[in-house]
Amino acid sequence: MLDTRSSVLLSVLLCASVVSSFVEELDDSFMKTRGDDDIWLIKFYAPWCSFCKQLDPVWHQIGSELKSLGSPVNVGKSDATANTGLAKEFRVRGYPAIIMWKKNVKYVYNGKRTKDGIMEFTHRVSGPFVRSLNSLQLFQHAMSRHDVMFVYVGATSQLKGNFSAAAEQLIVHTNFFSAARDVLPKVIALTSLPAVVLFKDGTYFTYSEERDGELRLWINRERFPNFSKIDSYTLYAMGETGKLVSLVLLEEKNMCERSVRYKVLMEKVAADYRDAYSRNFSFGFMEENEYINGLMMKDVVMPSFVVVNLSNDGYFLPQGPVDTERQLLDFLNGVLDGSIQCQGGNGVVQRVTRSVYDSKLLLQSLYGKSPLLCFFVLAFPFAIATFFCYLCCKARANTDEDEDEDASQRSKTVTSKKSD
Repeated sequence: MLDTRSSVLLSVLLCASVVSSFVEELDDSFMKTRGDDDIWLIKFYAPWCSFCKQLDPVWHQIGSELKSLGSPVNVGKSDATANTGLAKEFRVRGYPAIIMWKKNVKYVYNGKRTKDGIMEFTHRVSGPFVRSLNSLQLFQHAMSRHDVMFVYVGATSQLKGNFSAAAEQLIVHTNFFSAARDVLPKVIALTSLPAVVLFKDGTYFTYSEERDGELRLWINRERFPNFSKIDSYTLYAMGETGKLVSLVLLEEKNMCERSVRYKVLMEKVAADYRDAYSRNFSFGFMEENEYINGLMMKDVVMPSFVVVNLSNDGYFLPQGPVDTERQLLDFLNGVLDGSIQCQGGNGVVQRVTRSVYDSKLLLQSLYGKSPLLCFFVLAFPFAIATFFCYLCCKARANTDEDEDEDASQRSKTVTSKKSD
């Protein structure tokens, strides 16, 4: 029996050591020892960070899978609180931070902390920035895997150079391909070559410098589906496009009839009025409303419409009911023409108020999980402050007594001198 238990324990330890070997612990010497052509996927963590601990088993799975696939990507992790030099080199400001280091260039991952999301980012960034599609089958395979993809079509040109430069900068966000004209389906009509074609929402759009402006800015604006489910990570990333985000806020489960109607209405407006609004708005629905609650500093009633300005943490609310297409269009137009005022923002007063609101939510959550701990968190600072006040008052009283004694002594001395 003991031999069996020992064997099982030994097997577990061996498995753990094998899995751990796929992830290397990095210290401040990394920048001196790495190779110029090495590709590294690095997680920066803090020992006290609960999100870092949750990510740890996923990180070891990623290391193991990349190793089994023969990927050139090395997987590492570093304690940013101990290896401050390395953390400073990579400009780590939050935990966990996920960064790919490829040929002296840093690429930051800001998506969901899931295995699929991180692996997709790793495959995209570690390979060629622009992948070649040599057959119709490869094109169709790429279309089935990606909701949004940009394809350069044609021979070498200045446009291709601009496309490659944009891909190098924006590869962390979306997918870039190149293809010959005969690789694309015949139904795709291209009036001239070379061309950059955007595939999304079941259709395609051709880039025009005269209409769309600079290529890189156009790609950055168009890298999201026209209407999609949005989480807090996606919402944050949408702020980098410079667009406002028009949201319909829904229940996470068991949507009511009104919620379904609101969602259909928003999707219809996004599709039917794309030419009018796509330059200024991204559209979507959101079921995780903690971010919006924090932005507005109140519990949002669902379902409801809101337009968010991620550049200044502002938001716009309808001035009346929005139950028809006309009312939703009036709301969007009011946001654009300024007749509907922006609320919130990131001014000093708003930041202080939001900090107080966040602290209140934290204490409420803490009280729900552990009332005694919450009482200690509140009482401990008060006790410390009371103790210091007591010391100050006691010191003041002693000082006053000393001053009274000195004054009395001086009085006696003066009286004595007068008597003499």
